[in-house]
Amino acid sequence: MEMDNGAGMEFLAVAPEMIVLLGAIAALLSGSFLRRDRQWISRVIAIAALLAGAALAGIAFTQPVRTVFDGSFAVDVGTNAARLIICLATLLVIVLGIEELTAGPQESETYALMLLSALGAMVMSGTSDLLILAVGFLLASIPLYALIGMNRSATGAEAAMKTYLLGAFSGIALLLGVTLLYALAGGTAYATLQTGLVDMPAGVVALGLVGVLAGLVFKAGAVPAHFWVPDAAEGSTVSAAAFLTTVPKIGALVAIYRLLLVMPSSVNWPLLIGLLAAMSMTLGNFAAFAQSDARRLLGWSTVSQAGYLLLPVAVAGLTDLALPSLLLYLGGYAVTNLGAFAVIAATGRTALEDYRGLARSKPWLSVALVVSLLSLVGTPPTVVFFGKLTTFTAAWDGGLAWLVAIAAINTVASLFYYLRWIMPAFQRTPAPASRQVDRPQARRWATQTAYAAAVVIVMGALLGLVLPLFDGPLVR
Repeated sequence: MEMDNGAGMEFLAVAPEMIVLLGAIAALLSGSFLRRDRQWISRVIAIAALLAGAALAGIAFTQPVRTVFDGSFAVDVGTNAARLIICLATLLVIVLGIEELTAGPQESETYALMLLSALGAMVMSGTSDLLILAVGFLLASIPLYALIGMNRSATGAEAAMKTYLLGAFSGIALLLGVTLLYALAGGTAYATLQTGLVDMPAGVVALGLVGVLAGLVFKAGAVPAHFWVPDAAEGSTVSAAAFLTTVPKIGALVAIYRLLLVMPSSVNWPLLIGLLAAMSMTLGNFAAFAQSDARRLLGWSTVSQAGYLLLPVAVAGLTDLALPSLLLYLGGYAVTNLGAFAVIAATGRTALEDYRGLARSKPWLSVALVVSLLSLVGTPPTVVFFGKLTTFTAAWDGGLAWLVAIAAINTVASLFYYLRWIMPAFQRTPAPASRQVDRPQARRWATQTAYAAAVVIVMGALLGLVLPLFDGPLVR
């Protein structure tokens, strides 16, 4: 491991984060001084910043593993993969909602909020210090409240308030956990935690860890801080819903993985994470059965997906496959989930019943729907199939066979509520004309995104061939 002490080189190491930050500021300022018909310049700035951030994250894969800023931020495979996925996912969200965003009165503000929240997720994924983790949590959370409330509807206001209150309580718990771990270890750096917590009382260390995890599982959309997800998915705009169910989860899960690596063996954290995973996937799946709104169904789906994603986290450091499987699953889930939301944006239909006859009226959209939902189940040869296969293998190798069995049962059960969305699309009787939204421009842009997502998901099976690229050490 190389330690880089040059200030210039340290800032260069966090170039993806810097470019996203500058993009957010530039998008906000440009929108403040441009006429309404020239707000597209803010969109170009946001897209350029995300493309540059993704390119720099890709280049960083070729650089040596190191820490910067006195060991407070790690530049390794976990950080680089999270950066790349976050930037590309945010970019897809903007493209997916381009017509919806241009029609709204706060276009430039929305781009700035998305980039700032994405920046917070990037910081969370790479930090090696509890204080910076808390800053990243707040940076990822606060813009979400505004994004959800921008819909300016009764459901949007309720969802924003619920998300804010739950986020505030989770943030307080995280800060209390940080304070307790700092008091025990004598520092907030992960290197200090690794040595300072070894001889501390296991019960007190576990209490501090639970506090920090309370904040991180809120961002991941996992039990027990999951209640905001389905309400936010329903109450916000489609683009905001796609963002909040995808991007924050990436940073939170990598942050949990990194933190658990420095926890002492006296704390049985694999059992704790395993129980959270089992409850998340089970509750998310069973709650999704009763949903008649596609956005709420995807909201509960993302809760269950958080459970599956916690499988490799539960065996962090116990098997070499844990980190690569987590990163592969995160990339596959991001593409798949955005593909499902692209179908909603393209059709303008939210009720499952309104999708009747979609296969006859819009056959390619129905194909995108089927591919996206079956990928969320984990059907071969889609990318999530490889993600689930590797995460199940990692959990099994790590000694959590009972958790793999629960995940397999939940995977089979999830097929039924996804079929509740797919089956109406292939019925002969179409939905009433009054329930079919005709938005030519939005349909054109979002349909192209849905087609592209479907192709990427099908071809995502090839990601299994690049799994070794995600294999590498994390800085502790």
